[in-house]
Amino acid sequence: MRFYRPLGRISALTFDLDDTLYDNRQVILRTEQEALAFVQNYHPALRTLQNADLQRLRQAVREAEPDIYHDVTEWRYRAVERAMLNAGLSAEEATAGANAAMMNFAKWRSRIDVPQETHDTLTQLAKKWPLVAITNGNAQPELFGLGDYFKFVLRAGPDGRSKPFSDMYALAAEKLNVPIGEILHVGDDLTTDVAGAIRCGMQACWIKPENADLMQTNDSRLLPHLEISRLASLTSLI
Repeated sequence: MRFYRPLGRISALTFDLDDTLYDNRQVILRTEQEALAFVQNYHPALRTLQNADLQRLRQAVREAEPDIYHDVTEWRYRAVERAMLNAGLSAEEATAGANAAMMNFAKWRSRIDVPQETHDTLTQLAKKWPLVAITNGNAQPELFGLGDYFKFVLRAGPDGRSKPFSDMYALAAEKLNVPIGEILHVGDDLTTDVAGAIRCGMQACWIKPENADLMQTNDSRLLPHLEISRLASLTSLI
């Protein structure tokens, strides 16, 4: 554990999910493969669809609706729906197909192996502080065994603009009814988690990726209050 700023009173902890509480890289790779296979097999007209095609459609959706990126689930839905419409499916068929594709996506997206260290650490922290999850993604903690640790989960889109915008940070403080400066946010991303939290008045803990160096990281904009390499280090704050 390394300190860069004086740590103040802590009344609650908020957590990023992906790559903070578990390794998300293989989960995403597998989910993207399964999601594409589902759409390809949904209708013969979609058999040749590739991820590159979906990426082009995602870009077209964002150009038409610039703020759609705040809600990655809706953004993905719109791209799949457009792919189905382009393949000749009716509007009703495309809506049904996109809904089915998103249900399949959610199933694979939530097949996450959470390290025992994460369970143990959150169990200890939750005895002392209320815990909240704040995510830009679409993982659902209740589907992979983490839901019970959190008082609530905030997701970009339904609960405000994505991090590093302050919407979800401010909402967390409001719902917890604690001063925003007494919340310690924990995350792996120096822009969305560290800079975002600090700029809205929170304290920030950077859980650094393997072999990362704060002084040699391109997206290092603001120093966190503390840096850890293992989630379990947080228990020393109790």
